[in-house]
Amino acid sequence: MATSPSSPAPLLTLRRAAKSFGGVRALRGVDFDLAAGEVHALLGENGAGKSTLIKIITGAHRPDAGEICVAGRTVDGLTPARAQSLGIACIYQQPALFPDLTVAENIGLRLDPPGAGRRVDWRARRARAAALLARTGASLDPEAEVRELSMPEQQLVEIACAIGAGARIVVMDEPTASLTAREQERLFAVVRELRAAGVGIIYISHRLEEIFALADRVTVLRDGESVGTHAVRDITEAGLIKLMVGREVAQLYPPAESAPGATVLAVRGLGCAAAGVRDVSFEVRAGEVFGLAGLVGAGRTELARVLFGLTPADDGEIRLDGERITPQSPRAAVARGIAYVPEDRRRHGVVLEMPIAENMTMAVHPRLFPGGWLRPRAEKDLALGFIRDLAVKCAGPGAPGGSLSGGNQQKVSLARWLATKPMLLILDEPTQGVDVGAKSEIHRLIRRLAKGGLAVIMISSDLPEVLGMSDRIGVMRGGTLTAVLPGGTGAPAVMAAALGQGETQGAA
Repeated sequence: MATSPSSPAPLLTLRRAAKSFGGVRALRGVDFDLAAGEVHALLGENGAGKSTLIKIITGAHRPDAGEICVAGRTVDGLTPARAQSLGIACIYQQPALFPDLTVAENIGLRLDPPGAGRRVDWRARRARAAALLARTGASLDPEAEVRELSMPEQQLVEIACAIGAGARIVVMDEPTASLTAREQERLFAVVRELRAAGVGIIYISHRLEEIFALADRVTVLRDGESVGTHAVRDITEAGLIKLMVGREVAQLYPPAESAPGATVLAVRGLGCAAAGVRDVSFEVRAGEVFGLAGLVGAGRTELARVLFGLTPADDGEIRLDGERITPQSPRAAVARGIAYVPEDRRRHGVVLEMPIAENMTMAVHPRLFPGGWLRPRAEKDLALGFIRDLAVKCAGPGAPGGSLSGGNQQKVSLARWLATKPMLLILDEPTQGVDVGAKSEIHRLIRRLAKGGLAVIMISSDLPEVLGMSDRIGVMRGGTLTAVLPGGTGAPAVMAAALGQGETQGAA
């Protein structure tokens, strides 16, 4: 556990910060401070005010009241440009990179001095990008286009930009949301290096184990107010959860309530050259949660895309409920009883501008609207049923998807595919970026679906989640399944398989 730095120099102070949007008070007189050479965690459920506080610190929002001091000096009229000039950098959960430019070009746009007609030293730009990426532990090609990168790889590019800018105050918003244990440890090493250099880091995460591994202090927000700041060594995980939600939370990883039934999915020698998937064999049974673990780039999401027909297989076989299928498209996969909730809910899960009801029903239009005739009442009734069953917190089925918290967006995305009445449900990072209360709800929902006979494949980069939720664990490495381990397997065995140590494929 990290210890508090001695005699910290104040880098940032907020006093009585308040902010309202219309009639909604997002912040209610919050005090917050950050010392040089400390990691100060900021926790709270979605909607607690964390994002608003961060946007005030980075100049994106101007507070209605209160005072901001940077390095002991009061700052009025803070803007994003001025925040950057004061050494404030923010690494958001959704990276803000240009997808059609290379990694080196994105870093150059952030770090090169402005000037029209200035000649670019491309060799120096690539070398600088490579050096900064190396400091983050990222083995990325500076010439790779950002659109080719995974979400965690894009996050590492953002961190490289902050390091290159020489930021003194770094905000990290869910930086490990898609990283696995190995990448997390490298990121933590970078954070510790920055802290040792006197950088102050505001660290936002829903993964409490990260807070205890990394942070010196923690401030908890609830309903726009600070409900406590504590040295991490002086508080427990249960204490933090109670501060965040104002109540005791039920068991985070509920146990299975019934034994798995008959085999629903049987995969033998599955391969797809385009996806980098090769010789994958495993089975998933009715009522079973089959967890897929592995390092970033191991092929977990790629395997899901093959099963769902996004990148059709060119080798091996897939049997669903005993019948051989060859899904060549998502439409074909859905028709056979496969549903897939993707990793990036903002790009592929929920259409933020579209009403909740339309988000929930878009996968079942042929069934819901036979002959192409719209039936608004039927759509609304279906949505109201899912809102009730999944406990979606919203203003109603007509509210836009973008009005929901991350956990409720995930429930809407899940409802869309449950509406297809699948036999197999594939969940890719189902609790990524959601708060601990929503995570507990989603876990209970997954168990409830499994108890009802659904076969579930759960892909997660959160190793405690894989260990806590899986009846069996498949571990991927290099595009293939290296091991199938029984539920209750410890983290060392899973990581050993992910790293290629003692590979044993089986059907535990």
